[in-house]
Amino acid sequence: MEIKRDYKYYKEIFENTTAPFAYVDLDLLRKNITDISKRAEGKPIRVASKSVRCLSVIQKILNSGLKVAGVMSYCAQDTIYLSQNGVENLLLAYPVVDEFYIHQLALEIKKGKKIVLMVDLPEHVERINEVGKLAGVQIPICLDIDMTTRFPGIYFGVYRSSLKLIEEARKLYQKIKNCDYVELKGIMGYEAQIAGLADNDPINGLKNPVIRLLKSKSVKIVADRRTAIINMLGNEGAELEIINAGGTGSIETSIQEPLVTEVTAGSGFFNSKLFDYYHNFQHEPAAAFGLEVVRIPQPGVYTCYGGGFIASGPVGKNKQPSPYLPQQVKTIESEGFGEVQTPILSTYPFQIGDPVFFRHAKAGELCEHFDKVYLVENGEIVAQAPTFRGDRVLEILNFVKNNFQ
Repeated sequence: MEIKRDYKYYKEIFENTTAPFAYVDLDLLRKNITDISKRAEGKPIRVASKSVRCLSVIQKILNSGLKVAGVMSYCAQDTIYLSQNGVENLLLAYPVVDEFYIHQLALEIKKGKKIVLMVDLPEHVERINEVGKLAGVQIPICLDIDMTTRFPGIYFGVYRSSLKLIEEARKLYQKIKNCDYVELKGIMGYEAQIAGLADNDPINGLKNPVIRLLKSKSVKIVADRRTAIINMLGNEGAELEIINAGGTGSIETSIQEPLVTEVTAGSGFFNSKLFDYYHNFQHEPAAAFGLEVVRIPQPGVYTCYGGGFIASGPVGKNKQPSPYLPQQVKTIESEGFGEVQTPILSTYPFQIGDPVFFRHAKAGELCEHFDKVYLVENGEIVAQAPTFRGDRVLEILNFVKNNFQ
């Protein structure tokens, strides 16, 4: 079922809302959840919390009826926060090397929480094992396998894991078996060059067919590497509960691997701008932010307050936010999105104080700029939900209130 949204719809909803503000459209979120579920064809989804970064929205996804494997968290702090707020079955996506935070995670595990830490170096294993010994608990871990593919003159992927060969994975597993306070529970392989690389982006131009070709060739290479490592670990005695693959952009290919137990998805729930440009799927823009018009320098030119919410990664036009509603809005190339102001060109007759809606390039980073998001449903604001950032601010304020009065 198609859900139509226009400028009038959101303008009326946010008529009395102070800008800048961010929102999540729950009707569109539900549509995205349904579509992701269909794409996964019954394979469990692990929800990537870094792409959402709002506890209330994560809980809505987990309780939506989507077949869920658990949550993939970003860092130790977020993992502890989620665990202490009732989120179960957490797979930490990146290694934690700070022993203080490893110990805090160990204490959560000691309470019976299911938290799995990520490793790809012997040093990771050694630190976790030492902390586990001090805490008196065996800590579950997961191997992060490099899924980069290499073609003549092309490193197709991201610089992430050090585990590139079967023998390297075998050697690290042997070390794990010799440690008493760690236990291998799974492997993860994020094929970033398939899952996170748009292949229908107008900015790429003639590169799009090349990207699609390299992606198609990567799929088999990735599957063969993952299968070989799983089989090797099985022969070595490992009993893997988690075999995690992919992301929003690779659901269709990741689910084809019979040994994969779950597929990660995150950005597809909000569908940030970069995920408009995949040729094999299309989700709805469920999250956006609003700026207000504060100046009219000349007819057809309007200046919005704030707006410099630039996405991470290599600098380029595709990392800037994009005008969303009304449709008759363009940014000015020589100025772009500024920290204090964003000038726009538009044929729409804005008045001072009117909102202009934009979409962030990357899903999770939107919530890093706002303490809360407005939850919208059936044409009205139904709640205000703190983001991870907002909850951190509240925690600090409560600490000050309770300790420095």
